[in-house]
This record gives sequence, structure tokens and C-alpha cells, in this order.
Amino acid sequence: MAGPNPSGRNPCSVRRPAVAGMFYPADAAQCRQQAAVFLRTPVVKIWDQQLFGAIVPHAGWICSGAIAGQSIAFVRQSRPDAQIIVVFGAVHTPIPLGVAAFDSHDAWEEPSAATPVAAELRRVLAAEQRLFSVDDRFHQREHAVEVLLPLIQAAWPNAMVLPVEVPVSQLAVEIGRSTAKAAIAAGLKPVYLASSDLTHYGPNYQFAPAGVGPVGLAWAMENDRRLLAVVTEMTPDRIIPEVMSRRNACGPGAIAAMMAACMEHGAAHAAVLTHASSFQTLAAHAPQPPDNAVGYASVVFG
Repeated sequence: MAGPNPSGRNPCSVRRPAVAGMFYPADAAQCRQQAAVFLRTPVVKIWDQQLFGAIVPHAGWICSGAIAGQSIAFVRQSRPDAQIIVVFGAVHTPIPLGVAAFDSHDAWEEPSAATPVAAELRRVLAAEQRLFSVDDRFHQREHAVEVLLPLIQAAWPNAMVLPVEVPVSQLAVEIGRSTAKAAIAAGLKPVYLASSDLTHYGPNYQFAPAGVGPVGLAWAMENDRRLLAVVTEMTPDRIIPEVMSRRNACGPGAIAAMMAACMEHGAAHAAVLTHASSFQTLAAHAPQPPDNAVGYASVVFG
């Protein structure tokens, strides 16, 4: 199985970084070092069974990198031999998306390495045109997958990735199941990540039903907890309706797909490791007024 390509000899088609230097370091050494720091989070055993996936936030590393690293570190301890990391991503591209979208590249580059895409699994899944398509428009500027790549590369340096943009649709559950079934049929050892932040609250996001200030941010955290309750009840079919009514995630399709994929492997439990907001995570080094915040959670599944 092909590993990452740090030598500089690029495959024939490489997706270049779009947000390096904005969301995470563009310098290769700094990027590698910071990713390693995030993955040093203390890890404890949660259940006897293996972990298969996680919810991972995708904001700038200054906001949510430590929480993302925690998710990935816990799953890595349980699945150190993972061969493919499927990243179900939130969709920030303002184009209608009816089915899940793959990219067409052979590899994704981040500042310190290039990680190969699982092209054969993508080919098999893309044949299911009712659920999947190949459309680079949804990956060109998208940060949901990219900001996780250096962490993935540090955790599983010999693994392939499969970036998948998932629509906000009840099809998400079937997308996740189909992905897991194809990975199982191919004899692969997968990990499934859902790249999603939680409630985007405040005037900056045109969403402040409880007003602006500490009371509003407390409401936003409780809004997150509503969704996390649905998650821990392991009911992926309820994710989309919950988020459509409460706006408590930006990647509900990604979350539902990841949960369904993990359940296809036998996952029956979810554990919330950390739940915080950008107001809290920035308080120590870049304090913000209590007006706007985004929620983040580290949740693992097994």
C-alpha cells in the first residue's frame, strides 16, 4: 500500500493547500511540530471494544486544534494500524450539493507531506451515482478536510485518506453505511472522522436567539448539548432534523454519515471527551468579547 509522499516527487494530480498560513502553519517544521503537540493529549481507555471514528472540529488551530488532536489521539491509540482515514466533511462551498462529493486528485498536500487518496475505494463508491459524485468544486477552497490533514498524517503516516463532502440531507446516513460496506468489502482497516463545528452563535453568524453576551453564549452551549445528546444516543437519522431546527452544527451530514459508518462496523457507544466554545478556548491567549462564539466537541465512537 502506498504511503505519503514527503520526497517532493508529486503524483500526477495533487490538491494543494488552500488555507495553510490562515487556519494552521504554512511552515513545514512548525506545522509538524504543532500537530505533534496536539496529539500528545493524555489518552485513557474508554471501552473494551475498538474505536472506529470521531467528531473532530475544523476551525483554525488556535481555536480548536487541541480538541481536534484529542479526538484523533484517542482513535489512533485504538486503531494504530488504520489503512484509510475517511473524512466526512462539512460543506462551506456555496453551491447546491445533492449527493456526497469526492475530489479527483491522487493526493492531498499539506505543508510537510502529501497523503495519497484512496482512489480505488473512491472509484467503487463513485459508481453509486445516487449517493456519490466526483466534483472538485467542493474541495478547491474547502478547509473542513484540509485543516485535519497534518494531524492525520502525524497520527497515521502510512494511511490513505478519502475526503468526502456530505450534503445536509437524510441521504447522509446511507452515504455513511455505503462507505463502510465498501471499505469492509475491500478488506481495509478504516477510521471515520466527521469534520464539523457546532453552534455558530452571535451577530457575526446572524444567529442570536438568546441575545448577545454571556447569557447568549450559555444558550449556545446548551444548544450544542442538545445535539450531543442525539449523538450519544447513537441515532444518526435524527441528526439532520435536529440541526435543521436548531442550527447546532455546520456539518450535520458529516456527523450522520460518520456515525452510520461506525455503526456498520459494530459501534454502539459514543463518548464526549471535550465540549467547549471559541470564547473559552481563546480566553488564555486571545480573549474575545462575549458576543460571538463557535462550539467544538471531541466525540469518539466504538
